[in-house]
Amino acid sequence: MNTSAAANIGVVGLAVMGSNLARNLASREGNTVAVYNRTHARTEELVNGHPEAGFVAAASVDEFVASLARPRTAIIMVQAGAGTDAVIDQLAERFEPGDIIVDGGNANFQDTIAREQRMAPTGIHFVGVGISGGEEGALNGPSIMPGGSEDSYRTLGPILASIAAVAEGEPCVTHVGTDGAGHFVKMIHNGIEYADMQLIGEAYDLLRTVGGLRPQAIADVFAAWNKGPLESYLIEITAEILRQVDAATGEPFVDVVLDQAGSKGTGVWTVQNALDLGIPVGGIAEAVFARAVSSKPAQRAAVRGLVTSRPEVQKAEPGFADDVAKALYASKVVAYAQGFDAIIAGAEKYGWNIHKDAIAKIWRGGCIIRAGFLNRIAEAYTENPDIATLLEAPYFAQAVTEGEAAWRRIVATAALSGVPVPGFSSALSYYDSLAAERLPAALIQGQRDFFGAHTYRRTDKEGTFHTLWSGDRTEIETEGSSH
Repeated sequence: MNTSAAANIGVVGLAVMGSNLARNLASREGNTVAVYNRTHARTEELVNGHPEAGFVAAASVDEFVASLARPRTAIIMVQAGAGTDAVIDQLAERFEPGDIIVDGGNANFQDTIAREQRMAPTGIHFVGVGISGGEEGALNGPSIMPGGSEDSYRTLGPILASIAAVAEGEPCVTHVGTDGAGHFVKMIHNGIEYADMQLIGEAYDLLRTVGGLRPQAIADVFAAWNKGPLESYLIEITAEILRQVDAATGEPFVDVVLDQAGSKGTGVWTVQNALDLGIPVGGIAEAVFARAVSSKPAQRAAVRGLVTSRPEVQKAEPGFADDVAKALYASKVVAYAQGFDAIIAGAEKYGWNIHKDAIAKIWRGGCIIRAGFLNRIAEAYTENPDIATLLEAPYFAQAVTEGEAAWRRIVATAALSGVPVPGFSSALSYYDSLAAERLPAALIQGQRDFFGAHTYRRTDKEGTFHTLWSGDRTEIETEGSSH
């Protein structure tokens, strides 16, 4: 193998994502790319299929490392877990202080933190990088969310900027923060993606079940939406999917696909970590649960077998599609607000200096949730980085206020028609919870104090209190409590 050329970047793992990322890197001026795969036939396939890339191919880890210029920089694109650790160990045995190992897979950010700590004593930089955009993004320009040290980013940053998507003249990459920050933000991105997809699915279901529209007509609605405030990659591809006709049956493609949605775990991670952080992400959670429900055919069949009648579908009034659009937009705003709340809480817990406006900007291109209103999110956090919630920002406050009546009509119509809208209704309930003058949490605190002496606070004076429920029910002031 020819390893005489000095590559400034290397890629380990040449499945579709790794191969496309390597091709993207090689297509950018100034990059020479070394490539290595455990199964050498895959390396040869990539190199022979793309001679224009000028890849420096290696048949072994030793050859791969020898082909890299110092500081050696290698991006690992292998399956998360044990496979990633095995490659890290192989490279760490051969790398020197100042070299950089990058994990570009969908790793759990906690694993990234642990790996960075394990590498730190060696002087080798370990960097977790979130890469969004799928196969197409990897090849043509993804949104990139790198963590790691400032020192490593000085070397890595220009390389990543060379391959990132570009939105309004800016590369969709920023140094998110130290250690696991990049993979954490990518995890939240994927959680928002779950919510966004679920909300779009609910909008489709409403237009079809209540609106009585066929997939082709719904495609036209989505295409029109994509020219307005709802403009986004997911809205765009939804219109294309709904126009697709199955070649074998002549039926709409969406009607021949089994209605059981899978997942790869990042949505679940988002919800689990949000729970640990005490951040309500109901829109994301409902999207995860909706996929879980869809994938329980036995339970669905059992309940359908018991149901003797279903609610009568309400008649769609004029302007129904516009109402759905407004409800969709308001619900999307809530999902993004909850996602950014989780980013803020994660940054506080793990000591990351994350700039919310920069995150919104790098999501404008390359990634799955790219959308026109990300500019508005960036502007909101630029104007006031410390807003309590994105829903407080004037632009979004106005958008939700203007769409509120339609949002309520849609959720009510769905409930009366028996159409499940867990995303829409959860988002509306979240909004109502924030807007309510009083919440029933006061009663819950009373219950907790009654059965577990968990104490409570009062509205009229400072301090922490407990009522002697099993005694004379007098109130005493306490020190320390669990609220």
